[in-house]
Amino acid sequence: MAGYRIDREVEAFGGHIRGWRMVLGLTAQQVAERAGITRDTLRKIETGNPSVSFASVTQVLRALGVLDQTIDAVDPLNSDIGRLRAGKLERKRAR
Repeated sequence: MAGYRIDREVEAFGGHIRGWRMVLGLTAQQVAERAGITRDTLRKIETGNPSVSFASVTQVLRALGVLDQTIDAVDPLNSDIGRLRAGKLERKRAR
């Protein structure tokens, strides 16, 4: 699967972040200030630019009040397969 591009997924994710901002009635400037980033960085996140740091994305999610939901969404114990294989979480390395 080497070379698989996730451009569409990153763009969709950015669009969802913009959607949350719009639903909450917040300007780009307000979210950028709350997240401690520039409006240009927020624009890059909202348009799906993959060069933005993970820290900046998480700061925006926090500023929008959806960081906890995002963390819960990727928690392996919140899925049937993750709970079924929970014993593997104790390992130091995946094999």
